[in-house]
Order: sequence, then structure tokens, then C-alpha cells
Amino acid sequence: MSNHQEVKYKLVAFDIDGTLVDDQKRLLPSTINSVIAIQQMGIKVVLATGRPTFGTREIAKRLRLDEFGGYLLTYNGGKLTSCADGKILARRTIPKEQLTYVYELVKEHSGLSLMGYNNQRIITETPDNPFVLSESRVDGDMPVQKVDHLLDAMTQDPLKLAIVGETTALYQAKEDLEAHYGRSLNFFISNDHFLDVVPRGVDKGSTLEFLVEELGMDKSEVMAVGDSYNDLSMITIAGLGVAMSNATEAVKRSADYVTTGNNTDGISHLLNKFILHPEASNADRLDVELLNQMIEGHTLMSTLGIKCIKLEEGYVECTMPVDNRTQQPMGILHGGASLALAETVAGYGSIVLLKENEIQVGMQVSGNHVSSAHSGDTVRAVGTIVHKGRSTHVWNVDVLSERGKLICTVRVINSILNKR
Repeated sequence: MSNHQEVKYKLVAFDIDGTLVDDQKRLLPSTINSVIAIQQMGIKVVLATGRPTFGTREIAKRLRLDEFGGYLLTYNGGKLTSCADGKILARRTIPKEQLTYVYELVKEHSGLSLMGYNNQRIITETPDNPFVLSESRVDGDMPVQKVDHLLDAMTQDPLKLAIVGETTALYQAKEDLEAHYGRSLNFFISNDHFLDVVPRGVDKGSTLEFLVEELGMDKSEVMAVGDSYNDLSMITIAGLGVAMSNATEAVKRSADYVTTGNNTDGISHLLNKFILHPEASNADRLDVELLNQMIEGHTLMSTLGIKCIKLEEGYVECTMPVDNRTQQPMGILHGGASLALAETVAGYGSIVLLKENEIQVGMQVSGNHVSSAHSGDTVRAVGTIVHKGRSTHVWNVDVLSERGKLICTVRVINSILNKR
């Protein structure tokens, strides 16, 4: 095994839900083994999560963070704890008097509920709310206590509050709260049903920066991995910011690398590539199988049924079915779906050609529709590079029917930018 002094990264910060655990909140055996392996090399591990500290303890125990001196960055950055000795290294709370408007807004909205944390308990006026009960289960069966008035029941200023409800109502609440508070509080959508309220200036990135400075490390020696909006701050400050393939599109666009999903071996794939077996990384190029795994889930490519079948330098082939996802009401392939397919092909092709410090961004797409494809057909897009410059890639993409008939021809221009 390599000596840890030869390893580029000295600290790895993992989000938990949607990243380190699968959708059933389980640690995969491959994840456990690879996380323990990097700690055995001297690399520090941080669990960076919106969960309360109580809700991270079982995972930290299974990953042996106490033994190897890891850290818990909880409450979306509101609290930082050393696993070696339980010492609290940082703690930021919200003055209770600031929360009156939050409380009143939630009380006025029948579809929202509010919850907080007090003495290792969840406290709420709505203990039977399904999202509150789900939070309890996720946090290792953290006890739920019913209170008559949430703010009055708090024995100290809170590290965070969580508003729970349906997605549309949460986004509206976030908009209203940000308009009222400006920059005096931070608000994060941590998943489809949770809006976290934390102190001003508190996020995963700022607390991770504090820890890195305390440990005498440089941010270039940090890897940060996540899937949601509340992970953006740490992904963008890390030397290597990583998104899961199941991450939101905003997180993927901000990341330096996209690994496979949380339900597969996304974490072990990542750690093997960059830490445990970096000598194999040159051979570990983006290939068809890995690319198709990366786009599984809530992506446009997955929604349209796009699959890559060939990926070489300067040449790409992808397929897409003509079905209810991609056809017009009369059963003919939608022109917009053809352009999306062509832009996808050109994007994949440019990714293969990028240097380590570059990203590609679609700049222009123009197409000529020649003939039609019908429901039940599977079209094939063939992309070839026309121009490979320092700042632009120009691709020609022909979309063909199963019989080889030309459906449309598309010209795609990608802009090539430095990551930072």
C-alpha cells in the first residue's frame, strides 16, 4: 500500500444522505472498506451533513472515525466535533429572537411543519408529521418530543431549525424567508422535503475551511463529495470537488469530477481512482459503461432514454428511443429531442478531449431536419469532431434511423473553459 505522503489528498469530506449511504440509508460494504482503507493511509475523513450529531454516530462508528481521528461536521456546518475525543471545535447558533418570523410563517401555512433539536431529541409541535418521523428514523431513531410552542421549548439558541413539507411549498417558504431576512440567516434545501435554517455565514464549505486551516492543510489537499445544494459550498472550495451521478445538475456542473451513484459503488470507485489505486487512473478513462452509469437517475439523458454505445477521441455514438418521452402527439420524433441528443453526443465527445483543468459548456446548437422517425424506432446519433481548438470544439452530429436514413444533421459548438 502507498505511503500516505505520496497521496495528493490529506482530507476527504463526505456528505451522508444521497452520497455516502444508499437510498435505503445503508452503508455499502465497498464504501466501508474503501473509507477505512484511506484512513489507514493517514487521510482524515469528515462526515459533512445536515443531520444532527446524534444522527451521524452509528455511521462514524462503523467507519472507525474515532479510531482514526475523523470529524463530524453536522447541522450543515453549525457544529464541528472531533471523533477522537468528542471535543467541539466549532459551534454557531441562531439567536432565538431572530426566529419569530420563521415560526409565524410556518404556523400560517397548513402544509408546513417546524422541527428543532434539544438535548439529543427532535422537538416539534407536530410529532406525527411523516417527514418528522422520517427524520427520526434517518437519525438513528432519535427520540421525538411533542412541545406546545417550539421556540419556548428550546433551552438554548438552536444550531438549526428544519421546515418540512412538500417541495413546492418549501421553495416558496425559502423565497419568502430570504426576502425577509436578507443575509442574516442562511436557508438550504437539503432534500425535496427539508428546508434547513442555519446561522448567517454557516455552511459546509466555511466550516470545512476552518478545519482545514486548523489542521495546517491547504484546500488543494481536500476532496469533498456530495449530491445536493447544501454541498455546493464545500465542493467548490475543495481541491477536488466531486458530485455523485445522482446529484442535482447544479452540483454536477460545479464539480471537478462526477463519480457513479450512491446505490452502486460510487464512493469506492472515486477513492480507488484518486487515492487507493491512482496508478491505474490513466487507464481508467471515461468509458461507455461508466458514462451510462453516471447518467442514471434524474438527468435529461436518462429521462430521454439516451445511451452511449461508442466513445472514442473525436468520435461518439449514442442511441435514443422514439417513444412517449421523445415523440410529438402524432408519433413523430420531436425536433427538440433530436437537438438534445446531438448536444449530448457533442458534450460526451468534448469531455474525452478535455485537459485535467478544463470543463466544456455548450455554446451553440443549430440543426437541419431532413426527414422523420416514427414511434417504435430507435435513432442513432453519430458525432465527429470538426474543429478542436484551445477555446472551442465544433462537432457535426448526424441523427439516423435504424435503417440508416438521415433524420437530421446538427452542428454543435462547445466552449472550453478553465475550471477555476
